[in-house]
Amino acid sequence: MKWVVAAAIIALVWLLLRKPAARKPSAVATARRLLGVTQDADAATIRAAHRRLVADVHPDRGGSAEATRRANAARDLLLERLRAE
Repeated sequence: MKWVVAAAIIALVWLLLRKPAARKPSAVATARRLLGVTQDADAATIRAAHRRLVADVHPDRGGSAEATRRANAARDLLLERLRAE
C-alpha cells in the first residue's frame, strides 16, 4: 500500500514540475512575422511589405524560389483573412 501512495506522490510531483509543451505559432502569426506587419495591418500595408520582401528574396536577385513561394503564401493568407472579416 505504501508503494501506491509513493507512486501517486511521484506522479503528482512530476505533473506539477514538468515544463508545459511549447505552443506552435499559428500560420497567421508566422505569416505576419515573415512579412513584418502588425495585427492591425491593412491590405495596402501587407502588399507593400510583400513587395519589399520579394525584392530581396526573388530568384532573379540571388534569392530562392522557395522563399518567394513562402512570401506569396504569407501574403495570400493575410489578405484572405482580411477579406473574410
